[in-house]
Amino acid sequence: MDWLKTLLFPTENPTVIQSLITIMLAIGTGVFFGRLKLGKITFGVSAVMFTGLLLGHYGYRINDEIFDFIRDFGLILFVYGIGLQVGPSFFSSFKNEGLKFNILAVSTVLLGGIITFLLHYFTGLEIENLVGIMSGAVTNTPGLGAAKNTISELTAQFPDKTFADPAIGYAITYPLGVFGIIGTIILSKILLKIHPETEMRKFRMNKINREEPLTHQKLRVTNPEYFGKSINDVIKNIGYEIVVSRIKHSGEISVFSPTLDTHIQDRDVLMVVGKEKELNDFVKKVGRPSTDSFIESDSDISKKNIFVTKPSAVHKKLSELDLYNTYDLKVTRVFRAGKEILPRPSLELFYGDILRVIGTDEAIKEAGKIIGNQEKKLLEPDFLSLFGGLLIGIIVGSIPIMIPGLPIPLKLGFAAGPLIVALLISRYGGISFIHSYINNGAIHFMKDLGICLFFAAVGIHAGEGFYENFIKFNGWMWMLYGAAITFIPLIIMVIIGRFVMKINFLQLTGIMSGSYTDPAALSFSTNYLDNDVPIQSYAQVYPLVTIARIFTASLLILLLG
Repeated sequence: MDWLKTLLFPTENPTVIQSLITIMLAIGTGVFFGRLKLGKITFGVSAVMFTGLLLGHYGYRINDEIFDFIRDFGLILFVYGIGLQVGPSFFSSFKNEGLKFNILAVSTVLLGGIITFLLHYFTGLEIENLVGIMSGAVTNTPGLGAAKNTISELTAQFPDKTFADPAIGYAITYPLGVFGIIGTIILSKILLKIHPETEMRKFRMNKINREEPLTHQKLRVTNPEYFGKSINDVIKNIGYEIVVSRIKHSGEISVFSPTLDTHIQDRDVLMVVGKEKELNDFVKKVGRPSTDSFIESDSDISKKNIFVTKPSAVHKKLSELDLYNTYDLKVTRVFRAGKEILPRPSLELFYGDILRVIGTDEAIKEAGKIIGNQEKKLLEPDFLSLFGGLLIGIIVGSIPIMIPGLPIPLKLGFAAGPLIVALLISRYGGISFIHSYINNGAIHFMKDLGICLFFAAVGIHAGEGFYENFIKFNGWMWMLYGAAITFIPLIIMVIIGRFVMKINFLQLTGIMSGSYTDPAALSFSTNYLDNDVPIQSYAQVYPLVTIARIFTASLLILLLG
């Protein structure tokens, strides 16, 4: 059994196999402990960091040849998955409250950077250590990754200069960051006398950060003003984004999908699609609600979904496909990333879009041939697209950005490069064979696998001499520095967000969690407040905050290291 002991017990010079077993041991035990509840708090995959620290403390090591790869590849997978997941809602959010939310969140990041600079100036502590303390105090993994990448670049440029490991400070202050946000949320709720039910009612009344779902109604045309006019003229006159999916002329039994040039007459029955409030107003102006059952029960017409999976249909506009004139099909809705979109002729289709169409079964079948309609393909990750996107992200992250006064060019690195590329791909649907669609299960797997690999590698590496470093560097004082970085920006955020910007408290907790890129705090918020509103504002600020924290960490080291 000596071979088993060799594999499972720590050694100073581990082989690749021993290193992999150590990583799997850290991830496995970390995930197990991360599922345990401490009140309403669970650490999730972040517990891998702590099991890695423990294993590193007791002598477990990772082979130098694979350490950098595991750490960097894990970070790349994590940020790329985040970008694809939140990208669609990130850009659309700026049409609503997204700009205000991001200004508040990024200001918090900058304040944390200023506090870090002041601590460096007054204490004389190495900036690498303070950046690690800052990254841990705000639970920001990409910031730590950016700091380590920057240090690697500086080490290559200045081989005679030594740099401290920011992972030590990160590991010391990370728990403080997690519990600090949670504690601030609890205290804010108590001191501000927040009632979640009241906040939820205010949120619904104002429809803040909500996209009204599309619905459908039947109406009978009774207003003489619109007799003999085309559907296009009626919609333009009233001014709402409405789709007329089906029509039945008065006195006839046949139901068909109209074009914008179709004229409506007295007592015609229309099936219209749009936002509920706009539909109600549209129906009042054009006629009255109808109970005609023929328009729903016509045996020749079916309503089905078609999945966009064929490359030739991707990035085509609905007007270019011309489904109505070609196949007598009416597109009533488009679903993208879980959101409903009105099918304007200018709408560009992305891979993975779902078209809700109305027409005959034969027509739907024929249209499916040019659009793809292979739902099974959407269940399988497209590795060609995935790794093509990762490749571009790594290249973008490696582009040197010359800034006067800096010792080396600034690079986006493995954290910001893939994140920005993923955001742009999700916004514009990709380029060529690289697309934004990955099913939710695959995205969650990629994110969690990436962060587990990163946490395991960083934790094990930082665990070597962790206790000694805690004593050597006065870890309790480092925790005090971390507390300043954690709490001062949070308190100011709550005051400005609540009293100056008048942000709903449910949304504010999401901004707090997103500003500190803390999924544990987000999970706590949704359970503690018993609603999912914080998730929306969290997703709105996460990408820009992550990029800001990456740049802040890198610039602090480049300027002061």
